[in-house]
Amino acid sequence: MKFGKRVDDCAVVDLFAGAGGLTHGFVREGFPVVAGIEADDDFRYAYESNNPGAAFIHAKIEDIAPERLQELFGGASVRVLAGCAPCQPFSAYTRIQGKHKNWQLLYQFGWLVEAVQPEIVTMENVPRLKTYEDGEVFQAFVNTLESNGYYVTAGHRIYAPEYGVPQHRYRLILIASKFGQVEFLRPSHGPARFRTVRDAIGDMEQIDAGGVSENDPLHRTMGLSPLNRKRIRASEPGGTWFEWPDELRAACHAKESGKTYKNVYGRMSWDEAAPTITTQCYGFGNGRFGHPEQDRAISMREAALLQTFPKDYAFFDPRSDPLSITKLAQSIGNAVPVALARMIAKSIRLHILEHRGWLHR
Repeated sequence: MKFGKRVDDCAVVDLFAGAGGLTHGFVREGFPVVAGIEADDDFRYAYESNNPGAAFIHAKIEDIAPERLQELFGGASVRVLAGCAPCQPFSAYTRIQGKHKNWQLLYQFGWLVEAVQPEIVTMENVPRLKTYEDGEVFQAFVNTLESNGYYVTAGHRIYAPEYGVPQHRYRLILIASKFGQVEFLRPSHGPARFRTVRDAIGDMEQIDAGGVSENDPLHRTMGLSPLNRKRIRASEPGGTWFEWPDELRAACHAKESGKTYKNVYGRMSWDEAAPTITTQCYGFGNGRFGHPEQDRAISMREAALLQTFPKDYAFFDPRSDPLSITKLAQSIGNAVPVALARMIAKSIRLHILEHRGWLHR
């Protein structure tokens, strides 16, 4: 892998590191990421093997003392604390169902910022965070930053295709700095240049539902039931289950509430961006995760490519049994798309150079 020119005298710590999407964006842009903190040890191999020099620390952030973060940062003159707190609490579904209390991790993130006072803080999450609990949770985080001398820049609906991500995906991105206001990198892609499903996975080897490639163990898919095989064969790219014959429709589709779920059991379209890749992307019935022409859901490698991970990014040790497809989908779907992470890292790089007087606008 080729990485950018190293950013001198900086250190990055990634909270909620997962399989390393956010970290990898910083590494590709030349930042020394010293550590990723992650509660799930199954992601250790993916994180460490793809991000040289970054240590995987298996821990919950609630158990990380400020002194430990200070130790990790060492004597760096610019310390960057980055993280993507779990977004499930802020989704529409979990809000309605009353599930998850993980939004409190954002308060923990703010407490660590207050205790450690890193020069730069960045966070990525879903746009709904801004209005969750009437905006109280997000505003409390911003208030903590501003009361500690940070200049806060928050893009509430950053559109991922504008930065090379082949997904219809909006994100909330925040960058806060002690040095002054940060400007987000200008979009690199206009509508005519948005990357498509074909651009990302059009050259992938053909495999069957439930199959795995002999050349790439991550290019594996979930099997389909006989009924779902009939359903996917009746599906057109970009179409919906409305076009199926009645005998293929699920019972819930007959209900009035079921008619609003148009994008389940759908195929992607070759020449459009994919839907947002989620932790459920392994299942044809979980969203528009059907392959555009093969009778199967997308593979885990295809999901990773749509998340803009490099094609050789390793998610499990090839010498051991692979992780389950659901676990792989979790590691891929929860990740910050690498191209979006690179945009964040580039914005911070330009900000540091400007602060040091090495960049004149």
